[in-house]
Formats: sequence, structure tokens, C-alpha cells
Amino acid sequence: MGTPVIIMEILEKQSAKRPQDKPTRVLVVDDSRLMREQICDILADAPGYSVVGTACNGAEALIKAAELRPDIMTLDVTMPCMDGLETLDVLISKNPIPVLMVSALTHRAADITIEALQRGAVDYVTKPEESRRSFDSFRHELLGKLRIMTGIDVRRMMRVRQSHAERTNRRKESLTGKIATKADQDSHCYDNCCVALGISTGGPPALSQLFQDIAPPLPPIVIVQHMPAKFTKPFAARLNLLSDISVKEAATGDVLRPNQALVAPGGLHLRLHRQGSQVLVRIEDGEPVSSHKPSVDVMMRDAAKIFGQRCLGVIMTGMGQDGAAGCGEIRAGGGYVLGQDEATSDVYGMNKVAFNSGFVDRQFSLGDLPDLLQQQCRKMFRAPRS
Repeated sequence: MGTPVIIMEILEKQSAKRPQDKPTRVLVVDDSRLMREQICDILADAPGYSVVGTACNGAEALIKAAELRPDIMTLDVTMPCMDGLETLDVLISKNPIPVLMVSALTHRAADITIEALQRGAVDYVTKPEESRRSFDSFRHELLGKLRIMTGIDVRRMMRVRQSHAERTNRRKESLTGKIATKADQDSHCYDNCCVALGISTGGPPALSQLFQDIAPPLPPIVIVQHMPAKFTKPFAARLNLLSDISVKEAATGDVLRPNQALVAPGGLHLRLHRQGSQVLVRIEDGEPVSSHKPSVDVMMRDAAKIFGQRCLGVIMTGMGQDGAAGCGEIRAGGGYVLGQDEATSDVYGMNKVAFNSGFVDRQFSLGDLPDLLQQQCRKMFRAPRS
């Protein structure tokens, strides 16, 4: 009963530590004049922000970034002359600052945005549709993400990612010829169990890193990555290409199977229910939970209820508190929870709240997760727990 109070106290303490005296200087980049004006108007009405300039394409953005030295840039995905990806690559190499991609809600834009996150963008927002409700949601999301991004050390973030990439390459070289491909080997050991994974800001590169390294046999993995509709399907397809286990966007009726990961579709909740000896997915609309849809808490609570002590929770990088209560449910049901550490998180938020609430059994470095996941699954699911 005390969980929400604990979480709110932690968030209030985090908020109180943020410096309020110096405004965050923002450079707004978009080829649409209307979009530039909308973002500038939002920031003008919000305390703590100062728009230092605007640009209508990537080339102009790089010139103004060098001249004005902004703290943060909002960057359109698709622009003439020099698009968002080209602009981001130059910016990260020359003048790394936190970048928030501004994306249209299309499959093509989703692909480009996911690539931008891999290359060093911290987060993204989707452009509003022509409705007041959509614009209000855009305003709330824009300000929330800019607030979290303020002060992120992008150089450090990229160094950590590079270190992980080098470690992955070394690991692959040492395991050449030893890793099976999307096999069902030993899958019978992982019946009636589940890995429930929640992640948000910083998730796409972190999950890409993880899924390059993990190999079968593994239990079913259910993932909630905070993303809008039209983003999760190409993201799941990208993970599938990287990984030795199968990855797909979840759909109603999907059965949880070993050596497969299911990604919650954007804008909808992923629920789990038992039908005979099988556990099936049910995709539902509804109100946001813990400020999100899909919600990590919704998925984890179902996983905890169905699997009990045969549920392994994993809470990773991301802003906010979604997943903290779900981790609590997993532990209360006899399961075990792993939490990503601060050093390897782009945003130490959701995982920090879960850890400070006492809902994480063990913290991990991102590079250690593939081996730790295998070890913990063998310990929990292939032998009786004491």
C-alpha cells in the first residue's frame, strides 16, 4: 500500500535537485515553419527554457550550433539539403549535445528515428496531428523529455556505447561456432516461466546491444519499450535481424514460447492470460497506466500473477516511474528482479525508482546482462529454487 508514496517521495527529491536558476538553451531545427513556431511557442510559455535560435535544415543547424552553443537541440527527422541523420552524425562528432528527434508518425520516419537513437540522439517526440488533444499531448511530452535530457553528458553516453560495442565484438569472436541459431534446444527447460522486461528512454540502443549478445536457450521474453504506434513493428524487426532468438511485435493470440521475444505494440497495453497449459498475449486499448501506454506495470503485474516465482523481471534505462510497481509485484510473488545500473543507463530513472523502492534484487552493467540473464534463468527455472 505504501509503494506509490515511496515512489512519489523519490521523484520529488530528484526534482528538487535539478538546477532552476539557469535556463536551458534550445536550438529548434525543422523544415516546417509552423512546427518551428509551435515548438518555440511551447518553450516560450515554459519556465526554464530559452530558444537561442531556429534553423530550417541541417546545414543551417550545424552553423548555428557552432555559433550559439545551445544546451539541447530539437531536430527534425526529414529535411531537404541535409536530413536529420546526416546532421546528427556531424553534431555528435563535432559538438555532442543532447538531441531530441522530432518525427512524423509514419513507418519511414520511425525507421529513421530508431536509427538516429542508435547514432546518438537521446530521445524523440512524434509530431502532433491536427487536434487540440494531440497538441496538448505533444506539448507535455516535449517538455517532459527536454527536462529529463537537460545535463545529459552525450560524450560519456557515446563512450559507454562504444565500450559495449567493443565488448560485444570480442565476445562474438570468442564464441564463434558455439552459438546456435534460433533453435529450440533445451527449450523444454523453460516451460511455464517468463522474463518480463521494461525499458524507455535509451532503450533502442540498449536493447540492440542486448539482443546482439543473447543466445538460446532462453525463456519467453516479454518487452515493453515506450514507443508510439508504427514504431514498435520496425523496431522489433530490427532486433530480430540482430539476434539469435526470434523477436516480433506482439499480437493478440500470440503464445509465449522459449527463444522468442515479444515487443508490446506502441500505444496499446500488453496483457497476459493463461489458457490451459499455455500463456497467451492479449492486446488492449485503455487509459495510460503510470503515464504510459503500453505500460511496463500492466505487463509485469500480469506476469507476476501468472508465473509467480518463475518470473524474472528486468528494469532498464528510462525516465519516470513506470515499471517500479510492477517490479514490486514480481518480488512479492516470489520472483527475482534485475535492474540496470546508473553507469550504463542513458537515463537512470525508472530503474532508479525501482531500486530505491527496494524492488531490485541485483543491479547490472549493460554489458554483463547477456551472461547474467543466462545464469539467472538457469538458476531460477532449470533447478528448484530454495
